[in-house]
Amino acid sequence: MTATPTATPAATALTPGTCVTPAGAAALERLRAWPGEHRVAVGLSGGVDSSLTAALLVDAGWDVEGLTLWLMSGKGACCAEGLVDAAGICEQLGVPHHVVDFRDHFKEQIVDFLVEGYGDGVTPLPCSRCNREVKFGPMLHWAQEERGIARIATGHYARVRHGEQSDNGRHQLLRGLDARKDQSYFLYDLPQEALGRLVFPLGELTKPDTRAEAEQRGLRTAQKPESQDLCLADHYGSMRAFLDAHLPPRQGEIVLTDGTVLGQHDGIQHFTIGQRKGLGLAWKVPLHVVRIDGAMNRVVVAPRSEAARGDAVVGAVNWVSIAPPEQALEVEVQVRYRSGPERALLTPIPATESDHVAGRPHRCRVEFAEEQFSITPGQAAVFYAGEILLGGGLIQRDHQ
Repeated sequence: MTATPTATPAATALTPGTCVTPAGAAALERLRAWPGEHRVAVGLSGGVDSSLTAALLVDAGWDVEGLTLWLMSGKGACCAEGLVDAAGICEQLGVPHHVVDFRDHFKEQIVDFLVEGYGDGVTPLPCSRCNREVKFGPMLHWAQEERGIARIATGHYARVRHGEQSDNGRHQLLRGLDARKDQSYFLYDLPQEALGRLVFPLGELTKPDTRAEAEQRGLRTAQKPESQDLCLADHYGSMRAFLDAHLPPRQGEIVLTDGTVLGQHDGIQHFTIGQRKGLGLAWKVPLHVVRIDGAMNRVVVAPRSEAARGDAVVGAVNWVSIAPPEQALEVEVQVRYRSGPERALLTPIPATESDHVAGRPHRCRVEFAEEQFSITPGQAAVFYAGEILLGGGLIQRDHQ
């Protein structure tokens, strides 16, 4: 992994230290009062959130350096356009900018992971894995080893209550105050060591606050549209195009739960649990995907009334804000980023041998108070107690 520092000409005129929203002013005061050394590397994607993160830290008097990960070649928000905008923000703020080539690491940890998962019949969640294996961990290591900087900041809408402030001595991950933008779900897999070194200046801002503060400072990304898709979908044009580029067509059957064959498919990678549209089937009632059988290369469908489930096994659990529980506890569980939290009883269960080999031995069964639709193997189940993210893991297949 190599770094390419970019030149930083004189910054354009900004209005440092001036906030137009109460949340922005409060964020600035928190950063000024932050304990310890005020040196930080800011992860810059080229979007408005990370841009304002850097600007607030500069305004608060921190010694800031920009850090952009080069993840893919070609078009896409995290590639050419993002690199240019990140460099431009550093020019405006008058801070150094480093570009670190993570393309090989990203391919190994994310692209290959996705291809293997979809080919095996699960729907992988790349974002939480990317945060742990590509972004936060390697960024912290690079900043410490190459620049002697112990902290990194990003534009995530989440909060950290550090150990000295919590009631159990652990660093606790909290939801962002803007429920519509809260991104804690994707951060559930971060270890304690990383959480202790993170700064999330936007955790108590709303998206309109961010836009207003960026406009006030004249940031070039203030009105930049948000990416609506996974970065790989942006890069390839769609998730289907990404999968078609990496997995060959493989024809198989679409069947009812009793084995009745209803049609054919050209690859299980194009289906996900709960899917109704695009099945290409004519049936007396609408059908949904309820299981993807990688071993048999089958897509199993059923009416919605048969698609709900009352429980799930969750593996590779990372306990964040509390120690691994030894007894059952009541939690709120979120099984998709855009779904709401649902009441459930979580019970620890013995780990498998493969769990121990992988170094992820925490496993549990989640029993929901009400049956849930579209519980998807490969996606994350994240456990909350109000605003506190307790932990989370990956939903496993029924037979695991």
